[in-house]
Amino acid sequence: MIIEQIKEISEGIFEEIRAFRRDMHQHPELSFQEVETQKKVRVYLEKIGVDSIETCATTGLVALIKGKNPAKKTVALRADIDALPINELNEVPYKSQNQGVMHACGHDVHTSSLLGAATILTQLKSEFEGTIKLVVQPGEEKLPGGASIMIKEGVLNNPDVDAMVGQHVMPLIDAGKVGFRSGLYMASADEIYITIHGKGGHGAHPHMNIDPVTIAAQVITALQQVVSRSAKPAMPSVLSIGKIIGLGATNVIPSKVEMEGTFRTFNEKWRMEAHEKIVQITTQIAEAFGATCDVEVRKGYPFLNNDEQKTETARKAAIEYLGEENVEELDIWPAGEDFAYFSQEVPSCFYRLGIRNEEKGITSMLHTPTFDIDEKALKVGAGLMAYIAITELGEA
Repeated sequence: MIIEQIKEISEGIFEEIRAFRRDMHQHPELSFQEVETQKKVRVYLEKIGVDSIETCATTGLVALIKGKNPAKKTVALRADIDALPINELNEVPYKSQNQGVMHACGHDVHTSSLLGAATILTQLKSEFEGTIKLVVQPGEEKLPGGASIMIKEGVLNNPDVDAMVGQHVMPLIDAGKVGFRSGLYMASADEIYITIHGKGGHGAHPHMNIDPVTIAAQVITALQQVVSRSAKPAMPSVLSIGKIIGLGATNVIPSKVEMEGTFRTFNEKWRMEAHEKIVQITTQIAEAFGATCDVEVRKGYPFLNNDEQKTETARKAAIEYLGEENVEELDIWPAGEDFAYFSQEVPSCFYRLGIRNEEKGITSMLHTPTFDIDEKALKVGAGLMAYIAITELGEA
């Protein structure tokens, strides 16, 4: 059976895939700066003998693996390659050698798993009909997102993609397991930038000033009503202000206060309405107290929607490959992910790869300086992605 073949190949290439992951982890590169990572991925793809490799989005790559009757159907598999501006605190042999840069979101795992899946699929080309498109994407962590750039440059065409699959590590799921969710899964992610302009002066004479600090406090409190009173209770929404700068002192009222935050939801119509409310509330409160303001809501990634049919196909494949006890149902996840751009264009499935191992102390969440994985997850990451691709090619 094809499953046994995949698992056998996956076991055979594990050390090589783990070595690639460790090397990539040691040499992380920030978004849209992944020059050396791109070179290493290209060398690997050339070595395993894919049918073509092209550059896309400057530091990204697109490669094809053609099975029998390649025009029948095309399934795209995606991995991201950029790292985060985080200083790693793990004391491991593969610790980041680039000070202040770290693969704290598992993109090294995604890329290594994709290369493992590619190795499996090149060895099993005679076993499936259709084409596999490998999408090696830069800049997931930074607007405008590498996915949007790759789409503009035609990554979903020549040949046209019929279905797309992506996976992402999940520290809440044990290694050896995976998770799926059909329909709405991850939120749109917008950035909020607000500056309140007042009139600074001595803290002992507030009547002679226009205090942007107290006005900012009013704005922060009022903005919470965008979610609690304007959003429908059934529509998940998050509005958080995470940064406030007011350079006054114990006896100094500053002339301005700067704030930054995020707004996230799962509906485009409500998303645009909320943007208007954020601007309206901030502007009117500032004016009521004699201040002015600058408000920018910077539109980020759209919400991620998992196609029900493609997700069900992938879920069934995962049950066949791992056993039903190792396949979990996911709740909605209000983080943002630029794979959402792909899901807006073609029927897609974005699932979660378990990496947790409490016995080994591997429990840190994403985007933390102690994030790490149980590397046995790489076997599932490579093998299951290959099997999902083959299964999807076999669907009508």
